[in-house]
Amino acid sequence: MYIHNLNPIIFEFGILSLRWYSLAYLVGIIFGWWYGKKILALINNRHNKNFKINLFDDYITYVIISIIIGGRLGYVFFYNIDYFIFNPLEIFFIWKGGMSFHGGVLGIIVATIIFSKKYDFDKLVLLDVVSCVAPIGIFFGRLANFINGELYGKPSDLSWAVVFPNIDNLGRHPSQIYEAFLEGILLFIILNFIIKKSFYRKGECAALFLLFYSIFRIICELFREPDLQIGYILNFISMGSLLSFIMIILGIIMYLKIR
Repeated sequence: MYIHNLNPIIFEFGILSLRWYSLAYLVGIIFGWWYGKKILALINNRHNKNFKINLFDDYITYVIISIIIGGRLGYVFFYNIDYFIFNPLEIFFIWKGGMSFHGGVLGIIVATIIFSKKYDFDKLVLLDVVSCVAPIGIFFGRLANFINGELYGKPSDLSWAVVFPNIDNLGRHPSQIYEAFLEGILLFIILNFIIKKSFYRKGECAALFLLFYSIFRIICELFREPDLQIGYILNFISMGSLLSFIMIILGIIMYLKIR
């Protein structure tokens, strides 16, 4: 059994500090930007398309902003609305933590629609590309969650259980690592296998992202403690699972329309 003693701060210099969580976001964005352009070029070459790769730089800016806004507002409305009603200014205090993945997804969808209309770019292709690179950011983000000792799992006596001393002295599932593998590595392999095949259709990877991410998230939620401020909804389902069930329905509808 491992006792968690990792420092969330990489280094400090005076009032400045670099945290693993910030580095995870940075690495995810840079690698996602680079790999996203590779995927877009692949679609052009293999499927005889002519999508403007140079516009992808502008699109990434839209994505970054939408993740921040959507992720924060998602956390406010999905996870802690009672608190922020009485502390509205703290909505802007994102450095204190509190982001929702599902809110970030909604933000990206809205930003993609706006971007595609402004630049006359196929929104389904953009959603496919960002779906293929998103698992990279998810992987690094979940590793950072583990280092921070947050989003921890339920008590367990398994040999690989982890004790988070900042919480209690119980061994717990390293649910962050489970999510890093399923929502990060495995999801990346699945989507990037599909988009590189001749049978790929526009929007297919986006639909399968909604479907498979949600399935993996629901599995991981079984081993993860629910958010303290809301617990279980109706005493049996976490907010993350509920939102994921909605995403599964949307993913299935989207996939059936494409196929």
